[in-house]
Amino acid sequence: MRIDILTLFPAMFEGPLNASILGRAREAELVEAHVHDIRDWSTDKHNKVDDRPFGGGPGMVMMCQPLHDAVLAVENMDTRPAQRILLTPQGERTTQTTVETLATQERLLLIAGHYEGIDERVIEALAPLELSIGDYVLSGGELPALVLVDAITRLLPGALGHEDSAAEDSFSVTDEYGHPLLDTPHYTRPREWEGTEVPEVLLSGDHGAIARWRHEQRVSRTAERRPDLRTSPETSSRTDA
Repeated sequence: MRIDILTLFPAMFEGPLNASILGRAREAELVEAHVHDIRDWSTDKHNKVDDRPFGGGPGMVMMCQPLHDAVLAVENMDTRPAQRILLTPQGERTTQTTVETLATQERLLLIAGHYEGIDERVIEALAPLELSIGDYVLSGGELPALVLVDAITRLLPGALGHEDSAAEDSFSVTDEYGHPLLDTPHYTRPREWEGTEVPEVLLSGDHGAIARWRHEQRVSRTAERRPDLRTSPETSSRTDA
């Protein structure tokens, strides 16, 4: 998979893309991640990429030309067609189902907006899939882009240390009605810590009993912490914030 990221702040990606699972996946050539500075496509002598909004109001708005030209130029760097994605709080809320679908694509092009927003005309012209990572506002799309890259990369075959790791995560396991469940509690050595012992069933060696206990824990934990997951399918969640 190839992932291209368009941003005004490339330095924000240097550390995360080269560390932990992302770094190992890139070294193993499971994923290509390329970061591009939108300013490189500005036709202004000062590399200007934003201007004041028509109609007044606070902040600055990213202009059409630099972003439009950047997207077309970056897409021409590889023959694989790219799924364009704009990270915005006005987009569809990203779920595990969203991530699993995107992980099957050959190429993604992520647009990280900044400032007050992006000129609506270039958004309409590019027609990207608009995604949000939650009902809150950040300073730009860089951190959401990193969140999406991480979530997608860990689903690629060979990216994690154990092939079943991703399949047993929160939101990947479902109940009998197809509702996503949170992960089960996890324990490791020592057997006793600060007067609290590991649940006995995990030490029993009875794999059937352990599987039943873990499922019960997922169900009870989800009911307690995220009852909304059990009343509506995750794929229907959207946000306009």
